[in-house]
Formats: sequence, C-alpha cells, structure tokens
Amino acid sequence: MVDVRYDIAFKMYPYRKVPAMGAAPVRHPVVIVGGGPVGMAAALDLGRKGTPVLVLDDHEGIGRGSRAICFAKRTLEICDRLGTGKVMLDKGVVWNVGKVFHGDERVFEFNLQPEDGHKAPAFINLQQPYFEKFLVDEIRAAQAEGAPIEIRGQNALVGLTRHDDHVRLDLDTPDGPYQVEAEWLIACDGARSTTREVLGLSFDGRVFEDNFLIADVKMKADFPTERWFWFEPPFKDSGASALLHKQPDDIWRIDFQLGWDIDRATELQPDKIRARIDAMLGEGAEYELDWTSIYTFQCRRMEKFRHGRVLFAGDSAHQVSPFGARGANSGVQDADNLAWKLDLVVKGLAPDSLLDTYSEERVRAADENILNSVRATDFLTPKTEISKTFRNAVLKLAQQHAFARPLVNSGRLSTPCVYDGLSLNGPDELDGPARSRVGATCADAPMAEGFLLNRLGGDFTLLALNTTPPDMADTDGIALRTITLETSRDDPTGAIAARYLGDQPRGIYLIRPDQHIVARWATASAAEIETAMRNATGRGT
Repeated sequence: MVDVRYDIAFKMYPYRKVPAMGAAPVRHPVVIVGGGPVGMAAALDLGRKGTPVLVLDDHEGIGRGSRAICFAKRTLEICDRLGTGKVMLDKGVVWNVGKVFHGDERVFEFNLQPEDGHKAPAFINLQQPYFEKFLVDEIRAAQAEGAPIEIRGQNALVGLTRHDDHVRLDLDTPDGPYQVEAEWLIACDGARSTTREVLGLSFDGRVFEDNFLIADVKMKADFPTERWFWFEPPFKDSGASALLHKQPDDIWRIDFQLGWDIDRATELQPDKIRARIDAMLGEGAEYELDWTSIYTFQCRRMEKFRHGRVLFAGDSAHQVSPFGARGANSGVQDADNLAWKLDLVVKGLAPDSLLDTYSEERVRAADENILNSVRATDFLTPKTEISKTFRNAVLKLAQQHAFARPLVNSGRLSTPCVYDGLSLNGPDELDGPARSRVGATCADAPMAEGFLLNRLGGDFTLLALNTTPPDMADTDGIALRTITLETSRDDPTGAIAARYLGDQPRGIYLIRPDQHIVARWATASAAEIETAMRNATGRGT
C-alpha cells in the first residue's frame, strides 16, 4: 500500500495524558468509541444539541487512504445541517450521471438526480480523509462556541463491563491504562469492532468468493466526472468488471474484479497493478499510484444494534460491499437517527425505550442495503452459466429497451431507507405524493429564499402548507417549531407543492429532527399532533 499525498494534517487530536489517571473513573453521559466519519458525525450532532460527549480513538487523527469516496445526497443533507455541507461540496467532485458498458459497447447511462430544485447533488466523490477532517474541523468550531465535545487520541478500548445504569471502559494509552464510565456507549469502531468482540456478540452474514483491487492513481485526464462501470471490460487482464471514478486533487479511483483464487501479495505488486492500469488507460499514460488495496465482499450485521446501554453504529453494526456506496453513507444515517433520540433520553425527555427504535429502524435500513448489495454481487459475479447467460441477455436488452435497465445491477447506489410501517410512525391522512409519505425523508425544494431542508433544521417541526396550524410551542418539554408556507408566495418553482401536496390544496406535516416524516394530515388538531409527537418520542400508549 502506498500512502496518499493529501495536504491534510493527519494528527488532528494528538495524544495528551489524562489528568488523574489513577483516580476513580469519571462518568460521562455519552462516550463514543471510534473517531471515523460515523463517530465524529454522532459527536458533532450530540454536542451541538448540548449533550456532553467524549470521543475515544485509538489513533491521533484521520486515517490514510481514500477508502470511502462516494457520499450520497442524503448524507450531504445531514452534513449540511451539521455545518460541513458547503466545504464538502466545494472540495468534492459532483456527479449525477453514470454509464454502464458491456465489453466495449455502452449499454446505457443514467441520471441519479434528473429533476432540479435540490441543494445537494446526487453524489460527490470525496476521499474519506477529507470527509473526516471537515467533521473534526466543525467539532473544533463547535467547541469554541461551547459545545461539550472532547476527543482523546491514542485511547484504545481493551475491555468493558456493563452495569444497569452505566458501562465501565478499560482503556490503554501511552502512559498506561485507566478507566472511564459511560451512561451510554456508542460503538463506532468499525467492522473489526473491539466493543462487539469484547461483548461476545455475533456478526452474521456472508463472505463472497471474489476479490477486488482498488487503485487510486494521480493523473491528469479528460474523462468526464461520471461513474463508468464495465461488465467484462475490453482491456486486457482487467478481470470480470471494472469501475472508474474521479476524485479531488486529480485522483482517480479504479476498481478491478480479480476473482477468488488469487495471490494477494502478487496482485499488490506495483508492476502488476501498473500492467492492469496501462491496459485500461493505454500505453504511455502518465500517472502515479497513490493508494492500493484488495478487498472481498462481505454482507453482515448484528442481530440488533442496541445491547442495554451499548449502541452500535456504522460498520461495527453492519457491513456491506463497497459497490453501491452504502457503507459510510448508511453509517452517517445511523448517527443521524441515533443522535436526536439519545439526546432526548439523556435530557430525561424520553424513555430509554426510544432507543429500541434506533435498532428497529436501522436494522430495516441495514437489511435493505444488504439485500441490494447481495443482488449486485450476484449480478456482477454469476455463479453458473445460466446466470451468466441471463446477465448478458439483460445487458443486451438494456441497450435498446428501457424496461430492462432497472434489471442491470452494477451496484445499486445508496438511497435513504423509508421506515414504512414502523413503530414511531403516526397517521398518514393526506392523499399526497408517495415520496413524502410517512416514514420517508423530506424532499428538498427551493424557496423564495434558500432551500426547504435548511428551514426545517434539526428539531421537531410542524410544516403547514396553505393552512393555519394549531398554535403549539412544545409537547411535554420537547420543542416544536412551526413553519407556515403559502405556496403562491413561498414556492416559486412549484416544487414544494409538487413534492408535498400533489393534487391536494393544503397539508400539515410533522417532521422529526432527522427529517423523517412522522405524520401528515389535510388538517389536524392540537390533540392529534400531540398524540403523534408522543408516539414519535417513545411516549405513546
């Protein structure tokens, strides 16, 4: 593996000895183990809400190697709410279009965001170190404003003990061991989670018999900023499939499907990698290898994501293949789901049973991601001649017929999960568009000034369209903001009406802090809204 050359300060939270290490353990409301994108997003969200949080990481800053690069629209919307959206968009490579090839023939192309009126694009490509850096930078800004967030580098978890009202953590540092206590522990320590291992919890699923080579190369190239994917690519010795993506700083991500029976050490030799890339780009192409790795497909998850006072998020809870960009994206959405619920529980505004719905909803999302990931893998790597014949027939049909294109699976790309039929949902009493049904995430739309999601923010919100809602400031101490819009005045493009009302003249939406829709009505009384609020915060009957 060759280190990347990003102009980033990697030691963003260098080790400092903890005062009074030999004293009695200090108890913290929330401790997060793991300082990757998921842990830092959760810390930033909780800290901005005023809940004290301690982040423990076994390194001293962001990791090397680009690893995750594709960040989806919903993740960018979450990051925008947290304060990092603009800097990520400014640095990232924006793309909406993908092209699929079979051999040297183009099968079709797709646009992941065919409609206008969204602040965030369908995807940006941004190396994971930058993504992490921007989150840590925003945490530093939040700390300067008084947000109660602490980060400790080179504090490695080596053991823990669960109790009814807290968790005790055993930590190792350069100055020796010490202990801390957490009322609530969030494990964001990755696919090889120490937390999960120490607790002896299962991580079940499937390992796929295939290997993929990642090669990040630095080069000047005129390829468009699109996702290009080849089945049975025409370039020599490139494997069963290949993928090309542009990243910032003239870095290009190339993936080659190598098969199962390979010698990893041989395949990672620079000369071997260069031979594959030369065949793809053409002899004489000028580039430098920045980062290389080989990975296998794995689709696994824990049975549940809450275990008493320990909550699992990101790769520690679930793992999918990189194709489809579901790993980091689903992990950030885990943090988005968990932070508001844990904040209410810590502040005594909701029962801890609300945290069971974190597991309920994010297990649903993990299962959806795993299903799509398995389907992508089976399409990419047909195991029988019949399967391969079917796959190639679908590719041939897709060149000429639109009906076959949804059947082509080159890694269905990350989309947010809709929590249809789950326990926090309230009534759906508006015959409105399916995209804004109960359980879905709110669709963005341009307003006379700014965008709708920015107006919604990160609180419980009542969105009233073309109607006057009941006057409500809070429910049992939980703040409820009200936004009243007249589409004739506040909806210059008609997108709000199209995405939230359809053919209906008016509507009222109750929206959670993570911008999932709790309930919607044509009209609603204060009592109906209060009932839906109580249910959405785990206080329903």
